[in-house]
Amino acid sequence: MASWQEIEKEIPALAARVLASMGKGRHKTMATLRRDGSPRISGTEVEFKDGEVWLGSMPGAMKALDLRRDPRVAIHSPSVDPDEGDPASWDGEAKLAGRAVEVTDPAAREAYGVPPGDDSHLFRVEVTEVVHTRVDESGEQLVIEMWHEGAGHRVVRRR
Repeated sequence: MASWQEIEKEIPALAARVLASMGKGRHKTMATLRRDGSPRISGTEVEFKDGEVWLGSMPGAMKALDLRRDPRVAIHSPSVDPDEGDPASWDGEAKLAGRAVEVTDPAAREAYGVPPGDDSHLFRVEVTEVVHTRVDESGEQLVIEMWHEGAGHRVVRRR
């Protein structure tokens, strides 16, 4: 697993594209696993701060309880429809996956910006996968750039 800082250091161009896609809107889509193993999709806010990926949640939210039970998480950037007349102008979309680690230490929570006594949930994501999908400059190929824990960086092109 990697911190966001490690991703930025190893594959800076991919990291920059992912940050740009994630920054297109405040709300992202997050997938967690329910108690019975079925998926749950939730809206969430994600912050890239101090070389880490952070998730917050209101106290007792189902997505936070899911992450406490099973820390696997996937996050998708806001989606923006491509211009059908100019597919190459589409900036693409991003996703990342990893394991959420709840931050309970009061000093660490306060350093992040959580006020003392606030009982909201705060998670740091240990990244296992980063993907950015876009259309190439010719507008004819889908470009899927990815990094996976243990497999490294690669690019796949599809017509």
